[in-house]
Amino acid sequence: MQAVRSALPIDVVVGDYVQLTNGGGGQLKGVCPFHDEKSASFYVSPSKGVFHCFGCQESGDTISFLMKIEHFSFAEAVERMAAQANITLRYEEGGYSSRGQQGERTRLVEAHKVAAAWYREQLETPEGEIGRAFLAERGFDAEAAAHFGVGYAPAGWEHLVRYLRGKGFTDKEILQGGLASQGQRGGLIDRFRGRLVWPIRDAAGEVVGFGARRLREDDNGPKYLNTPETPIYKKSHVLYGIDLAKKEIAKTGRAVVVEGYTDVMACHLAGVTTAVATCGTAFAEDHIKIIRRLLMDTSSYRGETVFTFDGDTAGQKAALRAFEDDQKFAARTSIAITPGGMDPCELRLAQGDDAVRELISNPVPLFEFALRSTVARHRVDAAEGRAAALEEAAPIVAKIKDPSIRHEYAVQLAGLLGILDEQFVVRRVGQIARWQRDSPQQGRSAQPRRIEPQQQAPVARPAFRLDPNDRSLIVERELLKLALQNPELVSPAFDQYGEDEFPTPPYAAVRRAIGKAGGTGYGAAVPNFIDLVQEAAENEQVRLLVTELTVEPIRTRRKPDAIYAGDFLVNLRRAAVKRRVDEVRAQLQRLGNRATAEQLAPVQQELWALQQYDDNLKTRGTAGL
Repeated sequence: MQAVRSALPIDVVVGDYVQLTNGGGGQLKGVCPFHDEKSASFYVSPSKGVFHCFGCQESGDTISFLMKIEHFSFAEAVERMAAQANITLRYEEGGYSSRGQQGERTRLVEAHKVAAAWYREQLETPEGEIGRAFLAERGFDAEAAAHFGVGYAPAGWEHLVRYLRGKGFTDKEILQGGLASQGQRGGLIDRFRGRLVWPIRDAAGEVVGFGARRLREDDNGPKYLNTPETPIYKKSHVLYGIDLAKKEIAKTGRAVVVEGYTDVMACHLAGVTTAVATCGTAFAEDHIKIIRRLLMDTSSYRGETVFTFDGDTAGQKAALRAFEDDQKFAARTSIAITPGGMDPCELRLAQGDDAVRELISNPVPLFEFALRSTVARHRVDAAEGRAAALEEAAPIVAKIKDPSIRHEYAVQLAGLLGILDEQFVVRRVGQIARWQRDSPQQGRSAQPRRIEPQQQAPVARPAFRLDPNDRSLIVERELLKLALQNPELVSPAFDQYGEDEFPTPPYAAVRRAIGKAGGTGYGAAVPNFIDLVQEAAENEQVRLLVTELTVEPIRTRRKPDAIYAGDFLVNLRRAAVKRRVDEVRAQLQRLGNRATAEQLAPVQQELWALQQYDDNLKTRGTAGL
């Protein structure tokens, strides 16, 4: 198990789903993939192999990350990591990678991998000529087809079914993976027949489904046929091309959303390697989450998402639907409308790669497009038309959350309508914005209000909710972070500290777990110290807090050293001494004037010794410990 964890660093695995940037102190941070947030609170510690979100409290190691984000079982997460690291697993009951013991998801992914390779081979057969011709007509040669893994499904009824059976896959697995369907006589038949096939990969590059395009006139099925919902394929959770585009999206801070598989191919071949597409469904909230994580889309960092749609009526409607989701992005959202109703694939074929790049380089802000499209539906040369256009367009502007940008668009709307009194339009937009903000609380019904589906709140996790910035607790917290992240800096002094020197119970529990794991002296000599501390923790709450302290950056801007660590060792001890001084003084006060010399002497002696010890710590630092 440790070999699997060591072979795939946690930042490599998490990086398939989240753009990670420097979080300070050797930690990385990004937008949490487990809950919606506008600021990055998700931290990863590459050196310790753990992650923690300070927003929703999700935490764990590489395996638990995969289990949570992909809904894997433990075995499936280990199998995924082993496969990526080219490690052969030995199962307890004997044998290597026993098929009977592999997780369901692993088996289905393997079936799709085998099917994708077989489809690729079929594209090169004589029957596959019809597929090669289709690609060639759209400007895609054999090299392009290979790059995207495009294949061909023969026209027979059970070619793939028989092939997969020969590779050891059961009918249940073939059916469950959506690679076949049940025939009228109960047998299995290939789902895709006589079609060009695109493999759909997840962010890690594994094939989880297929999209197939009709090629023949006698094919009465839909133009595009996709894999149905399966245990490994949820169309709202995948974007075609994300495996190829994710690194460039993170690097450039721009994502391009197109409408089809050939559009993704055309964009990538033209140099727009950040293009992705949905798979037989409208662009929706789950797709937004995927892109936000890759864009590091937060209120402090603004990337850009460019939508491309055909210039026809349907394309404009699609763009306006995308506008409805605009406010779920922190990034700028823009739209590139292709000329003459052409999609990017047709544009590349007609005008070349430069035209595609030019299209993406000069998008129009989505708000501006929405305004112009709305105003264009009215006759603004007449007073009645201007009034109607204002009442339809003003709520669009009112949705803009940033007041300064909202004002700019209100002024722009006045110009589009030809209304000279700009402030009249600004005031009307402001009225609607206030109504949209206040009406849920005040119950106003002057205008119809669209009721959005209620967002499900993140499930509260059983963790200690300690404020990392509570100044009264910083010394305890920082010293525990140093003990976990840099045990060599606080050893051996830390191991002499008692639990009572950590007055906050959760922190005392972490100190107790560190001691049970062997202490910082042992921790400085072994690579798996955090694992040992986790095992020694008395309950899940303490384990979560250990993870939190492991990934939280050290508070210094420079690399922590012995001097920095020494300050916290001394400050924690001085705080403990002060508490004891207060206790001794209270004891003297209780003794009062009636106490005998014999009663007062030991108490006064302890008080004097404590005061001398505190002065020694104050002047000598760690040398006085």
